[in-house]
Amino acid sequence: MTSEPMLKQIIEAALLASGGPMTLDLLLELFLEEERPDKAALRAVISELQEEYQERSIELVEVGGGFRINVRAEFAPWVSRLWEERPVRYSRAMLETLALIAYRQPITRGEIEDIRGVSVSSYIIKTMMEREWIRIVGHRDVPGRPALYATTKDFLTYFSLSSLADLPTLQEIRDLDSINRELELGIPGAELPEDKMRIAPDSVVRLNHVDAAEEVESNQADDSGNPRIAVADTPEAQDNSVFEEDSLDQKQ
Repeated sequence: MTSEPMLKQIIEAALLASGGPMTLDLLLELFLEEERPDKAALRAVISELQEEYQERSIELVEVGGGFRINVRAEFAPWVSRLWEERPVRYSRAMLETLALIAYRQPITRGEIEDIRGVSVSSYIIKTMMEREWIRIVGHRDVPGRPALYATTKDFLTYFSLSSLADLPTLQEIRDLDSINRELELGIPGAELPEDKMRIAPDSVVRLNHVDAAEEVESNQADDSGNPRIAVADTPEAQDNSVFEEDSLDQKQ
């Protein structure tokens, strides 16, 4: 079995080099059978690294069922200047739709439209599926059998959530004003009772990998192929223009 100091260095190197979160199973695959540690040893090493990073500019966090190394949010204003790409801009309509799917999943397109009071464009659904934020998990047993949408593991990863339980509760977000302050989202219908807007149990929503390509409203991809350490989400890092309202999709 690999010695503990070497094991810690291997895990740290893998997390730094990986393009995304790594699960314990993925980390175990780095080792030959005769040197492979058990999961308890991996968790112990990860805990040690998390403790060592307490006084550093990076942190080791669990997101979407895996682990990754982030630059701490307070350093994002400086680190973000390394990249010249414009920040990704999402329309208000897309963010409202995504929020409703996250809180009321599984949900149909028609149910989203009933809450928002306006139609949901096919482009919005297509973009979120291609970004691997949502997927179809079934069909409602009503005439027409409309598709049911739910969020994915990639949604959790992108928004730095370890599980759906990490979403702000509706008790914390009591009205539209507080939603705009805390999430920078406008969600009509957020005043509904909590039993009307709830996270579906794991037995209903299975968060599996979605095979889809990425498409966003501005180019953000890193074509260099070089690994990056993720920068923790923060309003300063995202810039005030990130959540730009789409003038073509204004409500009446």
